[in-house]
Amino acid sequence: MRLLPHPATEDIELTEVLRALSDPVRLEIVARLATWGERTCGNVGEDLGIHKSTASHHYRTLREVGVISTKQEGRLIYISLRRDDLDARFPGLLDSILSATRTPALDAHARS
Repeated sequence: MRLLPHPATEDIELTEVLRALSDPVRLEIVARLATWGERTCGNVGEDLGIHKSTASHHYRTLREVGVISTKQEGRLIYISLRRDDLDARFPGLLDSILSATRTPALDAHARS
């Protein structure tokens, strides 16, 4: 398993997190990870209907600011939300953002 570089919890900056989450696609990625948990990069990109290179750009942006964690196992790359780190650094921020962006499609999927 190969881990890509991630900022330490204490190095996560609020302005950078908010900048990254200001993009609707990245916000949707985070909302899906919050609902579904760890996923492969391919699954999330396919679910959103975006091209691989576009998805990679969004994953990299989220990883570099500390919103998601990325690990590689063989040919698969898994992404997960760094909820514990974000909650430790900015208590309540992620929950506030996610509750304000709830979509009916995600809520329906979470119930099924």
